[in-house]
Amino acid sequence: MKKNGIPMNIQFFAGSANIIDRGGADALIPEETSREIIQGVTESSTVLSTFRKLPNMSRKTLVQPVLDMLPVAYFVNGDTGTKQTTKMAWDKKKIYAEEIAVIVPIPEAVLDDADYDIWGEVKPRLVEAFGKKVDGAVLFGVDKPASWRDDIFTTATNAEAVVTETSNMYKDIMGKDGVIAKIEKSGYFPSAAIADIGMRSELRELMDTNGRPLFKTDMQGSTPYALDGNPMQFPRNGAFDPSKAKMIMGDMQQAVYAIRQDITFKIFTEGVIQDPSTKEIVYNLMQNDMVALRAVMRLGWEIPNPINSMEQDKTKRCPFAVYAPKASTPA
Repeated sequence: MKKNGIPMNIQFFAGSANIIDRGGADALIPEETSREIIQGVTESSTVLSTFRKLPNMSRKTLVQPVLDMLPVAYFVNGDTGTKQTTKMAWDKKKIYAEEIAVIVPIPEAVLDDADYDIWGEVKPRLVEAFGKKVDGAVLFGVDKPASWRDDIFTTATNAEAVVTETSNMYKDIMGKDGVIAKIEKSGYFPSAAIADIGMRSELRELMDTNGRPLFKTDMQGSTPYALDGNPMQFPRNGAFDPSKAKMIMGDMQQAVYAIRQDITFKIFTEGVIQDPSTKEIVYNLMQNDMVALRAVMRLGWEIPNPINSMEQDKTKRCPFAVYAPKASTPA
């Protein structure tokens, strides 16, 4: 049975994408709002605002050729010496677009209140939810889709590009075996750092041998945080895990992402929302006089990591390095 063109008694799960008829979302959510939210997600997500954006994907998988073998030049022995040949090779890196989705149930009474800025309440929450999900998966592998590559923390760990915190933070980061040196040994120069917000106070406490602050501040204006001339970002969406890393630094242009589908919306006026774990019905839209807004976005990412003359072993070459906290002492 249908009502207003929408099947009745259809169930859908929060976080899933079961098939259901469209409910007129285009009329309720202007295109300008969609663009505003996708822009907000990019700004809210440290990953999307820092990494290099590729052109939008036209299908689920994007293949990116990456240099995998360097040419070799030779000296010619004398005027009549024989010139030698060389070759180059390319590897294929694949970016897989995966879906991020969220459902926002809204009481119809709220929507009927013309003086209530419903989008003013919904948009910030959508921006935060999408940004946090992207950052957590890319930086630390939290809820990472199976098709996505290893996260940055795991990638740096496997490449032995991790420096564990000691009592000398300056040396940990700036020294010959420090975080920056790990990146340089792979043939890259760091361009930015993503750090736990607690690093701000630790940087402010850094002193030279004469007890003078190493971190300069301007009491009359805002002071950008930087290390060796590289800007720092401190995510506040809850995605950065300080138990694993105090800071992740690297050449951010070596990490790329592509969007397959900007945020799209569907409005559901009937059906139920269930807890994905317990299968318990959380909301019955018809019985509770509610509507549900579902937002969906698809994107993928990759670290091309092409071969270079400084480090030709791809298992050791990594454009990122991790500054890890001290190992906790068992109680």
